[in-house]
Amino acid sequence: MRHSHAEYPMVKIPRGHIQLRDDRKKTTWTVKVNSFLLAAVPVTHELYFSIMQETAGANDSPQTPVVEVSWNDAVLFCNLLSQLSGLQECYSISDDGESVVCNWEADGYRLPTEAEWQYACKAGAAGYRYGELDKIAWYRGNSGGMAREVGSKAPNAWGLYDMIGNVWEWCWDLYDENVYGSYRIFRGGSWAEEARGCGATCRRRSHPTFRIDDLGFRLARSV
Repeated sequence: MRHSHAEYPMVKIPRGHIQLRDDRKKTTWTVKVNSFLLAAVPVTHELYFSIMQETAGANDSPQTPVVEVSWNDAVLFCNLLSQLSGLQECYSISDDGESVVCNWEADGYRLPTEAEWQYACKAGAAGYRYGELDKIAWYRGNSGGMAREVGSKAPNAWGLYDMIGNVWEWCWDLYDENVYGSYRIFRGGSWAEEARGCGATCRRRSHPTFRIDDLGFRLARSV
């Protein structure tokens, strides 16, 4: 029998505002963030396998973050976990998988928005990072060339682990539809990333079908 996932450990993030920026376009904008729930750690191999009944990426340990999960895979995972937890699914996915619509009122699992992710990552900190890099993150300088068990570095002020380093994390948002079409944003840096790429405001992008060996995801819920 499958155990209930309804009690998956999540942190309640208070509402507030965050300033985002696009260095490519030299623009900044402020986003209001409602209170929401965010998982304390990225989705692990163990959790991913328990829901999808399949593995993804190099499985170093059950408690390392799952990787080589596409944006589409992550969205599907969120819906399945919501189903199994007796929650309302957030995503409506077209038959061809090309169109995904999010119901922000649903109580199920979803990806964080870019604004939610950055706001939660900073946890009130003013700088590029919420602490000294070696204390909070696995990155190229200390990872030994692989993902590490979640929660093994210091958390930020709101009790979130691995927001910087370990694995990049998919966000909901399109990067720049006019230029990059369906490409989605991911955030946070990874075990393979140089120090300068590991910070709260670093933005990257990839096609929603691509699977990358240092890119995973973290679960959010609306409240």
